[in-house]
Amino acid sequence: MVAVLKTVSVFAIPAFIAFILIYGHMKGVAVYETFVEGAKEGLTTAFRIIPYLVAMFVAIGMFRSSGAMEFVIKIVSPVLGLIGLPPEVLPLVIMRPMSGAASTGLLAELFKVYGPDSFIGRTASTVMGSTETIFYTLSVYYGSVGVKNIRYTLAAGLLADAAGILAAVAVCTMFFGR
Repeated sequence: MVAVLKTVSVFAIPAFIAFILIYGHMKGVAVYETFVEGAKEGLTTAFRIIPYLVAMFVAIGMFRSSGAMEFVIKIVSPVLGLIGLPPEVLPLVIMRPMSGAASTGLLAELFKVYGPDSFIGRTASTVMGSTETIFYTLSVYYGSVGVKNIRYTLAAGLLADAAGILAAVAVCTMFFGR
């Protein structure tokens, strides 16, 4: 099964990109020109969201420096242990909704200590691919268009992350064992 997953992963992204290009061309879309226009809009959006990014990074720094992350880990660790999530992955689970860069750093640290092919490394990798930087995404996207009332978006995002974490643990346990 692992060999099949490795083979599929090698071809998945290039095949997806080729599919998009071919499909766009068949539909009569000027693919390159559309790409360039989207890149131009992306730069405009990037300049508009800089204040929101700065605010988010300051908040993340305060969260980590204050010791709040260690406090949350201490409280939540016994509960997540019941579902099979290794306690070593818990800081990644907590940081992932806030910052992609910080969670990538935590993932690299887990790889260095436990190795990428360990159960912890594989679970952490799957969690990274199964979850989203919810708070970052909300602040950037809603902030760039001036939305103040996020309504149910945060709850839905956190629920989706919880489902991603549960699925990551279940899939890694099923494919790689404990």
